[in-house]
Amino acid sequence: MLGSLANAWKVPELRQKLFFTAAMLAAYRAGAFVPLPGINREVLAAGGLDQNAITGLFGVFTGGAFNNLSVFALGIMPYITAAIVMQLMTVAIPRLQELAREGEVGQQKITQYTRVFTLALAFIQSVAMVLFLRSGQFGPVLAGAGALDLFLVVVTLTTGVMVTMWFGELITQRGLGNGISLIITASILSQAPNAVRTLIEDGNVLTMVILAIIAVMIVAAIVFVNEGQRRIPITYAKRQVGRRMSQGGTTYLPLKVNMAGVIPIIFASSLLIFPVVITQFAAGGNQDSWLFRLAQVFAPPSVPYLLLYALLIIMFTYFYTAVQFNPIEHADNLKKSGGYIPGIRPGQPTALYLNSVLTRITLFGAIFLAVIAVLPYLITGALNLPNSIYLGGTSMLIVVGVSLDTVRQLESQLMMRNYEGFLRRQYR
Repeated sequence: MLGSLANAWKVPELRQKLFFTAAMLAAYRAGAFVPLPGINREVLAAGGLDQNAITGLFGVFTGGAFNNLSVFALGIMPYITAAIVMQLMTVAIPRLQELAREGEVGQQKITQYTRVFTLALAFIQSVAMVLFLRSGQFGPVLAGAGALDLFLVVVTLTTGVMVTMWFGELITQRGLGNGISLIITASILSQAPNAVRTLIEDGNVLTMVILAIIAVMIVAAIVFVNEGQRRIPITYAKRQVGRRMSQGGTTYLPLKVNMAGVIPIIFASSLLIFPVVITQFAAGGNQDSWLFRLAQVFAPPSVPYLLLYALLIIMFTYFYTAVQFNPIEHADNLKKSGGYIPGIRPGQPTALYLNSVLTRITLFGAIFLAVIAVLPYLITGALNLPNSIYLGGTSMLIVVGVSLDTVRQLESQLMMRNYEGFLRRQYR
């Protein structure tokens, strides 16, 4: 990784991309410390909102912006929820399926729909958060705020979501890596020092040693599975193309064990956070309310939450893998190019074989993601550790997965530029 960064630093265009990505992430992190208008500064000076299971979730994925009641308090979660719904609707609605097949033009329209949906979700969540803060559950946060002040808070929160989404899109277009994933990663890493400090204050030496060993093992397992692949042998027969006779040969088709990456974790987390938080906000501080009790049932680390979390991760792993890899298209491409899998007939039998292999290895990858995401909840519950490190497994999955994906993109950019430089030297 360090070698790739050093090589990228020597290329002016890549150096500019690195600077731009760092600048956007720095701007996002700066916004996490800009307080909302009309907020009681004494509450913020006392440490912001107290942590519980639900605010802890938001605190991790917003980099502490939620607990600090900053302009980016809602983070990027409304956008991710909107993206999930749009992807599911693309599969279910024929009109959206047609747009998805239209290439870049159709994708731009789907992106516009996602932005509009994000705006609607951000507004709803902003209103719910204002009602939640007015309940007084966390003290006089909005003491003395009038109707205009509350409206300004709603507008500011909604704008913060849209600006965060814009930062992510800019990073994807002009920087390095997936902007949304990098923003979530930056938020998680910003909370790591607080989690370590809490662990040191509340834990003992033996507990810290055990957790350190478990963390190293989890990171090693994440890297191993993310890099793991099933190689399908492909043989190309000799064939005549025009006046040339193309040489046959043998290569392989790599099928990754975890083709979906960290997307299922991010999707499942955000999809569970949204209804739980909205329900909690709507209940306000009334602990006798059925909404409050419902929120507690599905809040981490309850058993219903963990079961639903694992199930969603497995479902999204299969869903996103199906979006990324189409066995029928790959079988057709192999047939057109004269390639075949030894022992498998070209065409439909090849597609069925690829689908069978992909289904088996995806099952292992999906179960692995679910176990890594749920296991830290069980460990922290057994060791009676604080809420601030409940999301250790999820956080490590996202950080390691996004880091690996970003390094791969950086290396591909370096290879592409080296190849272009080679061609320029050859034909100079």
